[in-house]
Order: sequence, then C-alpha cells, then structure tokens
Amino acid sequence: KQLFCLPYTDYTVTLDVCSIARGKGRGEAEEVEEVQAAQEESRSEKRKAQLARWRDKFIQNIQSAGLLLEKVQLVKKTVHYLKLSAPWDVLVYYAEELCLRAPLQAQPHPDFNTSAQILQKLYVPNIMADSVPNRPVDYYTCAFRKSKMEKFLGSEDHENYFTNTQRHRIVYEILARTVYGKRKRAEVGVARLLNEGAFKAAFPLHEGPFELPGFDLPPDQLNKRQVLYHYWARWSKWYKYQPLDHIREYFGEKIALYFAWLGFYTAWLLPAAIVGTFVFVSGIMTMSSNTPAKEICESGGRYLMCPLCETCKPWNMSDICPMAQVGYLFDHPGTVFFSIFMSFWAVTFLEYWKRKNATLAHHWDCMDFHEEEEPPRPEFAAMAPAMEENPVTGVKEPYFPEKARISRMLTGSMVIVIMVRLCVVMIFLVTVIIYRSIVSVMMYETGSSVLRTQAGNIANISSSMVNLALILLMGQVYTALAEQLTKWEMHRTQTQYEDAFTFKVFIFQFVNFYSSPFYVMQSCNTGHCLHILSCCVCYPCMLICSKVKAWRQKKALSSVKKAQSGLEPQRWEQDYELIECEGLFDEYLEIVLQFGFITIFVAAFPLAPLFALLNNWAEVRLDAHKFVCEYRRPVAERAQNIGVWFIILEALSHVSVLVNAFLIAFTSDFLPRLLYQYKFDNDLHGYVNFTLAYAPPSYNYSSHGMCSHATNHSKWKELTKSFIFILTFFVKSSDID
Repeated sequence: KQLFCLPYTDYTVTLDVCSIARGKGRGEAEEVEEVQAAQEESRSEKRKAQLARWRDKFIQNIQSAGLLLEKVQLVKKTVHYLKLSAPWDVLVYYAEELCLRAPLQAQPHPDFNTSAQILQKLYVPNIMADSVPNRPVDYYTCAFRKSKMEKFLGSEDHENYFTNTQRHRIVYEILARTVYGKRKRAEVGVARLLNEGAFKAAFPLHEGPFELPGFDLPPDQLNKRQVLYHYWARWSKWYKYQPLDHIREYFGEKIALYFAWLGFYTAWLLPAAIVGTFVFVSGIMTMSSNTPAKEICESGGRYLMCPLCETCKPWNMSDICPMAQVGYLFDHPGTVFFSIFMSFWAVTFLEYWKRKNATLAHHWDCMDFHEEEEPPRPEFAAMAPAMEENPVTGVKEPYFPEKARISRMLTGSMVIVIMVRLCVVMIFLVTVIIYRSIVSVMMYETGSSVLRTQAGNIANISSSMVNLALILLMGQVYTALAEQLTKWEMHRTQTQYEDAFTFKVFIFQFVNFYSSPFYVMQSCNTGHCLHILSCCVCYPCMLICSKVKAWRQKKALSSVKKAQSGLEPQRWEQDYELIECEGLFDEYLEIVLQFGFITIFVAAFPLAPLFALLNNWAEVRLDAHKFVCEYRRPVAERAQNIGVWFIILEALSHVSVLVNAFLIAFTSDFLPRLLYQYKFDNDLHGYVNFTLAYAPPSYNYSSHGMCSHATNHSKWKELTKSFIFILTFFVKSSDID
C-alpha cells in the first residue's frame, strides 16, 4: 500500500564561476558587480547541491531501513514525488517496538452517550442521533508481540491486519529516525530536512476523494473520508452527534479527543448561555425601574459636578444619563447570581469532563498510554551525549543528564519571564500610558461635556483594541522564541516537549490577553465600571471567535482548484496541494482563551456564553471541514487525554472564582447598593446623592457655586465588607471541587 508521500524539487546543479578575464574591457565597478553576482550564484548552487546530497543519503538510508520506495518523475513539472510503503516484516518489527495495540476479540459497541440514554428513557425522539455507516469494530486488545502472533485476530491477512493509521505511524517513525548527515549536528529526521528545504512536505495520503460520487452508492461502500464528510463535516449536520469512533479511526486518538472535548464543552455552554441570556434580558426589562439611573436622568441641573481639569467647566450629572442606563445592563443583582452560577459551572464542567475523558480513553484502549515507554524524540536521540540502559525496558537509549536539563529549564524560564515582562511593559507603555493620554487630551479639547466625562471610558475601550493588535504582533515573536527554548531544554519525549511548549506560549497569551481587563479593574475606584469592562471582554472574544483563518484557507483552496484544472491529478498531487496541518495547538489555544473570558470576566458580560456557544457550533463544523477537506492528512497520534490543556483549564476555573469575587466587590456597585438598602431605603431613593460629596472649601470653585464629586463613604468599612464577601464567595464556590 502506497501510504506516504515525500514531494521535492529536482534541482539541476551547475556550478559556474565567472572569471576576471570575462570582464576585460569593462569598468572596474562592473567587474566587481559581475564577480559578486557570480559568487552569489555559486553559493546558491552549492546550497542546492548540498540539499541534493542530503536527500540522496536520506533516501538511501530509508531504503536500508526496509521501506519500499517508488519515485514519480513528472514531465514538465519541477515537483517530484516519492511514494513510500512498509512491507510486512518492517510493520511487525516496529509494531512491537512502538507497542501498537492488536485485536484479541471483538466486543459489542458500548453506549456512552448520556443524553441519548436520557431521551430514550423519556421516550423522546432523539433528532441528534445519526446512523453513520461502517462503524469501526470494537475489540479487546493488548500490546502487539511477534512471538504471540497466532493469538491475534486476522494475523494471517498481512495486507489488512494493520490499519492505515498504524502504518502511517510506523512509516513516519522511520522517517523521523533516519540520519542523512552527521548525527552530532542533529542532521537526522525528515522534519529537519523539511526545514532545510530538501523536501517540500511529508504526509500520509488521504483514502480517496471526499466528494460523494455522482451516482447512487450504498452508504456502506463509501470510503472513510467520504463518510466523515457526509455525516460530520457538512453544515447540515450541525445538530448531530459527532462520529467520534470514525474520527479516531481516521485521524487517531489525539485529534478525536480534541473534537470530543470541543463537543462536550459546546454542549455544556447551552445551560450557561440560557442563564446568561435570561440575566441580560432581565436587566433590560428592569432598566426602567432602576431608581439611581432615573434620578440621574431626571436631575437636570440639580447635581453640579466639579470640573475635570483646571481649564474645564463644571458639568451636570444628567449628561451621563445614557451611560447610567447602559451600565445597569451589566451591573444589577442578576449579575451576582450569574457570577456564582458560572463559578460552579466551570468546576462542575471539568469534573464531568474527567469522567467523559476516562470513558473514551478506556473505550479506545489508551488508558495506559503514559505507562508505556514512549520512544525518545528523534532530535533528543541525535543530540543526547550518552547512551544508558533504561531501567524499565532494559534497552540502551539516548541519555541527557537530569541536572543539565533542569538547569536549562530554569534558564529558559528566566528568559520567558523577562520576555513576558518586556512585552507587557512595551504594550502598556504604548497603549495604556501614551495612547490613553493622547485620547483623553483629545476628548477634553473637544469642549463637549459628554466627551469630557467619558474620556477615560473611550480611552479604555479604544486602547484595548490597539492592545490586541500589539499582542498578536508580539505573539509571533514570542512563539518562535518559545519553540527554540523548548528544543534547547532537551525534553526526552514528544509529550513532554509539547506540554512545555504549550505552557510557555499560554503564559504569554494569558498575561497579554487578560491584562487589559485587569487594568480596567484596578483603575476603577468607585464602581460604575462593569459596562466599560464588558467592552474590553467582548472585543477579544469576538476577535478570537473570528473566522479570518477560515477565509484564508478558502482563498488558498481556490488556488488549489486552479492548479488542478486540466488533466485529472493523481491522489498524491491532490493531497500535496492541500494546506499543511500544523497540529492542534492553535485550535486548543483559541477555545481555552475563550473559556477564560467567559468564566473570569463573565460578571462584566452575561452574553459571553451565548456568543461562545454560537461560535463553537460553527467551530466544530469548520474544524471538521478543515481536517477532512482542506488539510493534508496528519500522522495519527495516540493520547489518553488533552494533556496540559486540562491543567490550564483547572487553573482558569480557580482563578475565575477569585476574580469574579473581586469584580463584584470592587468593580460593581452591588455592595454599596446593598449597604444603602440595608441602612436607608430599600428602593434606593437618594442613593445618587449618597455617593456624592461636596468639594472641600479649599477648592476655588466660588465662581461656579457649590459642586460635587463621586466618593466612597465609609471606605475602610466597605473594604472590610468587600474582603469578607470575597472570602465567602471563594470558599463556597470552591467547595464543589
């Protein structure tokens, strides 16, 4: 079976150095230019020759490793293809070394769908269920052993015994281990050759086209890719269950677990979205009965506020009537209830995901994945200075001293901390200090009392947008640095490498994406700030949920279709024209950042879960379409959970409890209003006057008469009550964990 493809450009190597005599009769400057041009051409040709030698050596070594190779040289085309496959003996050898799972006995498919079971018991038709053909057979399995070959089911059928995903893993493992130059220089593996440019790509082939045939074909005769497209990746299936077993069979456990987690998270967003929408609608319905806002709007010239600057004039509180009305939508009693609800929701969601994850891991035979000896990364094997015996397997493996690795990790951590602090300082220097100052001055110079009173709000909202643009720019630099540092730290396995890299990048994204809302919180001293904070939270949510990547991919695919016009291309040519799959990091990062926004700052924007739900409904199908139709097929990888992302989600859920308590205590008007209702008036009559104080006599405002400014009465008493509220909120919300 031709399963793997390595496209490359066939360079014609010609070394041509111009001689000095060639420039006789010309000026000296022209001679120098010709010599320089010749030298540059020579260096380019030497580079091409070096890549050709590396490629030839690599091909020779993979043939020595036992892979079968077929070279396709196309006339009038510069890209050529190497089609690879593994014979039976090679598959058997590496299946035992990689501890692949082999079938012992078939078993009935268990039903793990909780919602389907509940609907069945209630005799309610389940419109989400779908009859997907060719469901993979479920087996009892164990680690493959050549000596026990006769014990495994179907071992006599050499052609179909190993699945295509298992064959992909074996072929790619050989490609990742093969040396093409000097081992001490880490000149090993196809990944390094791809970076050097010796090969254009390395990918397993899709199993046929995803388009359905023009004629009627029984569902059980569709290929695996067509089944995924017809029953999963189409928009018409947005309300159907995901065929996780089919996804796992085609893409492997790692990608299947991502889609399982995304679908589970999206389903759990439904109750949060319903409650959040109800809270927001209740705010709209009770807006007219908001006594403080009515007092502000009907005050006219009753409350004369002190000037905001030395050259400014006094202004009337009635000028901010629209902002007072809008602010009530994001700061009313329902907000407190929703914050408590979302704190419990986040912790409960993670606990139930643990159960779902364990169920899937057991069903897919990857519960003991981390207990198996994961092979060392090829880069680690190449750079490790020594070989030592593994105490578990008894096999000699590459070894890197633990102390040296820890010292490298500490050094890398210091670089990361310095880089994060540098990025934050640079971003805040531009957006918070300079930009906000300029915008505030411009608002004051307009002469409008409304713009002057809202200058700080306008500066906060617009600076958050500039802040995000700088975050995205600095993120590219930081990600490249984090990747190099993670490689330098010499992590032994691919799992350790990915977890370290993920943690580094997420720390940067966490600090930068959440810094703007935190700044609004700490700069708000007198409440009335949740409507401002909602803008800072809503905008990045919408940015994260944007479909810019989908647009770019569609644009890239349009060029693919143009390239494929004319003669019918072969399967490997069609797959080469697809977009390279860069893994799941960006997919996880987008949704995890979204999870942080809807849990940490949910008090500021109750509609955030609803927007997240709508986004994720589209995200599931967009990601499905990308993997099935737009991406080259990735190499299937095993996994038993979502890795370090779950630890990050747990940390975010705990942070959300504390932050929501601080939001209610210091950013919201909830506690001051509650205090006023308890002491004075339950209907909040006179509350606006309670929050104001007359200017001290030392202030020279005699020309304007008596003026007022906002204040916090009984500051220390309110602070004490706020801390008591925070402590109670945090303890009660954490009891569920």
